[in-house]
Amino acid sequence: MITHRSRPALSLTAAASATALAGAALLTGCGGSGGSSAPAAGAGSSPAAAPASAAGSTSSAAAPNATPASCVDRTMSKLTEAQRVGQLFLVGMSGDSAGSATATAERQYHFGSMLFAANTSAGAQQVATTTKFVQSLATPADTGGVRFFVAANQEGGQVQNLKGAGFPDMPAATAQGQLSPSQLQGEAAEWGKDLKAAGVNLDLAPVMDVVPPGTASSNAPIGQLDREFGSTAAGNGAHGAAFIKGMTSAGVATSGKHFPGLGKVAGNTDFTANVVDTSTAPNDPDLATYRYAAQAGVPFMMIATATYKEIDPSHMAAFSPAVMKLLKTAAGFNGVVISDDLGDAANVASIPAGQRAIAFLQAGGDMVTSQSFAPAEQMEAAVLSRAQSDPSFRSTVNTAAGKILTAKQKYGLLSC
Repeated sequence: MITHRSRPALSLTAAASATALAGAALLTGCGGSGGSSAPAAGAGSSPAAAPASAAGSTSSAAAPNATPASCVDRTMSKLTEAQRVGQLFLVGMSGDSAGSATATAERQYHFGSMLFAANTSAGAQQVATTTKFVQSLATPADTGGVRFFVAANQEGGQVQNLKGAGFPDMPAATAQGQLSPSQLQGEAAEWGKDLKAAGVNLDLAPVMDVVPPGTASSNAPIGQLDREFGSTAAGNGAHGAAFIKGMTSAGVATSGKHFPGLGKVAGNTDFTANVVDTSTAPNDPDLATYRYAAQAGVPFMMIATATYKEIDPSHMAAFSPAVMKLLKTAAGFNGVVISDDLGDAANVASIPAGQRAIAFLQAGGDMVTSQSFAPAEQMEAAVLSRAQSDPSFRSTVNTAAGKILTAKQKYGLLSC
């Protein structure tokens, strides 16, 4: 979960180092109608039809009467295996990976999405310089020409990565929850316009987690930081859906988080190991909050790294097939499943980096989040090596890449 990291804010300097972001990242920190059908992000991509061959292969000529290949399929057929693997990663930019260092890592590892993994008060103009630099790396050699999701944790209150001129202070989710859903949707649309104008096209928000009444002070990742809209699934769900719809109207993708919920744990998985939820069960009524997000069309849903004793006592959620299945059955979600931080979080530190990424993908995840480059590089190398030697795992990679490319197509990041 990318929870609040209290690192000092840095100001972004000019072009080459515009990717420098300061301090703290907050990925952690993820009943009624939402109105629309299940999200389009996971539908219609045909990822299973993507080639399973090794890097550099292209599809053969179509038969005369064959149905034309989709944009996603055509894009997949042009990507090398390393580029497909790279699409599975959302990697945090920070001071030592800015500018030329970021470009060097991109040439080698082909990461498909970038994250403002720290707080900055530099303002929208400097952030726009950074995002322009990032998008300039979407070359045929680096990403096969596929453009980047550039993300931030822009929730409000203590969790607002981007501040300064052009980014008005957003109220905490607890205050947003006092607005009517229609009012919140309008506010989120304005916040989304600010992000979009600065080149940020993915907001790792809203938090959908339910914090039971009277327990906020003992809940480090959500309640202590005022990250919940309220204390009921219906209230959280309606407000989370409004936030999603407002951002979507501005052209900004969103991620609900942190399934199956961090509202009932004590520790923050960013800073604490062995974080366990002992009460959330597969039939927990609070899981309904995530169905609101799915029905609102949220393209991403973030999985926590806590362990849920009543769902799968043997695996952290991000590595649990049972949790991934529950996301589909209880929440009705079929979009891109994104991890909470698997790079720097204390809760996963005892697991070798490469093993984290492979286990997440094998469990049913699609996009791996890493707050920094070093663990992401280890994870990408491990995933690529496994894909090159294991046809079944290669198919898993292709399916995940197809889902991510489908989301990217929806947000104008493919060039078919």
